Amino acid sequence: MSEEGSFGITLAEKFFGFLLILIGALLTYYTLTSMDTLGAYTGFFGFLSLIPLILGIFLLIARTE
Repeated sequence: MSEEGSFGITLAEKFFGFLLILIGALLTYYTLTSMDTLGAYTGFFGFLSLIPLILGIFLLIARTE
């Protein structure tokens, strides 16, 4: 198999990883700053906001071969 186009796939993977980190960080920030409004659901939404953050970090550090 040839390696044509692997640079574009790697670049897209890193771009979407960065985008997920940005979205996850914003979600986490807004979840933690509105703790009084969310009340008992702060932990649930905090956990949900960490998922894209972790996926984005994984996409940035993963090696494409």
